[in-house]
Amino acid sequence: MREIVLDTETTGLDPKTGDRLVEIAGVELINSIPTGRHYHTYVNPERDMPDGAFRVHGLSAEFLSAHRVFSLVADEFLDYVGDARLVIHNAEFDMRFINHELARLTCGAIGMERVTDTLAMARRKHPGAPASLDALCLRYKIDNTKRTVHGALIDAQILADVYLELLGGRQQTLGLAANVITLRRDSREVVRQRPTPLGSALTPAEAEAHVAFVATLGSTPAWAAYEAKAAG
Repeated sequence: MREIVLDTETTGLDPKTGDRLVEIAGVELINSIPTGRHYHTYVNPERDMPDGAFRVHGLSAEFLSAHRVFSLVADEFLDYVGDARLVIHNAEFDMRFINHELARLTCGAIGMERVTDTLAMARRKHPGAPASLDALCLRYKIDNTKRTVHGALIDAQILADVYLELLGGRQQTLGLAANVITLRRDSREVVRQRPTPLGSALTPAEAEAHVAFVATLGSTPAWAAYEAKAAG
């Protein structure tokens, strides 16, 4: 399953009063494993930057004026997202801005049925506990020291780690019938342990044929050096 962990930065709290997107970032997961493929762009909001918003993310109107407006990044953003499920912290906020920008271009809205809200996940998993991104980093011992200001890309990368912890952690052990399956998401290693080891499927005739074949390779086959090193 393909998912995009998404974050945005804006000029304020409400697109209906003129606030706009200024930054969008996404981190791709395939079957809950980060692929390293991410999306990031700044967006020229075509307006001033309120002091309150600037203190949050540090993006000035002057800096953003050198970047593309949303109409010029919309196609590449939608191509990147595709039909993936979106994973967002406090999803209603970000989706309100994204869909407002899409509506300005007469593009179809992205439905909330495609969205997983990690804020809601955290509140269900840890009722009554703080559920901000910083609080979840503290709970799960995720390093967020580089997050000196809000930034869409670093927040999306941190949120991807938080999301994996909310799903059960980077390493899960699942009991399935007689087998034990250990999944390490960060190394993509899957280990299947059988309760009873399988016996050799090699027949005596095949073993004899193998010995005869090896004899034709001479006295110093390439792997002999490795065997000698391992034995020593």
